[in-house]
Amino acid sequence: MVFSGRTRSDPRRILRPVGLVFKTRGSDSPWVDAVWTCTSERVTAMTSVAGARWGLVFWQQAGRAYTSVTGPGTRAGTAPVPEGAAFTGIEFAVGTSLRAMPTPTLVDGGVELPDTTRRSFRLDGARWETPGPDDVEALVDALVRAGTVVRDPLVAEVLRGHRPAVSGRTVERRFRAATGLTRGAVRQIERARTAAELLAAGEPAADVVAKLDYFDEPHLARALRGYVGRTAGQLREGTGGALGLDWVSA
Repeated sequence: MVFSGRTRSDPRRILRPVGLVFKTRGSDSPWVDAVWTCTSERVTAMTSVAGARWGLVFWQQAGRAYTSVTGPGTRAGTAPVPEGAAFTGIEFAVGTSLRAMPTPTLVDGGVELPDTTRRSFRLDGARWETPGPDDVEALVDALVRAGTVVRDPLVAEVLRGHRPAVSGRTVERRFRAATGLTRGAVRQIERARTAAELLAAGEPAADVVAKLDYFDEPHLARALRGYVGRTAGQLREGTGGALGLDWVSA
């Protein structure tokens, strides 16, 4: 089961698709891109949106607790949603990874962690306290100190716009090893998600094409179909069912 949400700044965001309530916030941690919560009501499936980040998801349903590691997604798809569940999720920054699970092995999938209780979960051979939405940064700091969550400094340098003194082939190899994706794939996914947010906020498709440097509207439409699973019209009208993308400012 994979949920996806994103925010690029500190303001809180909220998404209310049918049967789901998402809240997402940014983070001051350089290791975390976003923290989100969700409750599910009267819905058993949603459209998952392509995303460049891996994450940890904690949820409870019918008195039982679960933890999953989620991977980057290269395409839109359908994700099951346990009804009557409450979730807390962490989206880690691009370029971070788990020592015990190389990110390329998680692409378009994920792993449910065994031996999870309401209070703790097991990861990389150790037990960790299950966080609430306000405890995420403390957990991530502990994971980093233990070496469970790591980062390739070269990839971090590239993401800041620097040009390392190594070959392009070396950069691409290390970028793919750290993220599971090519730099081009990350750019395309992020652009499609931004386009979806703009369209949902009421921007005309022609303006989105110009603003995000798509070739034309059919090019935009193909990207939306592949990465978001929606048409421009559906995004503007809010139709098509539950969608795992946060676009409405709270």
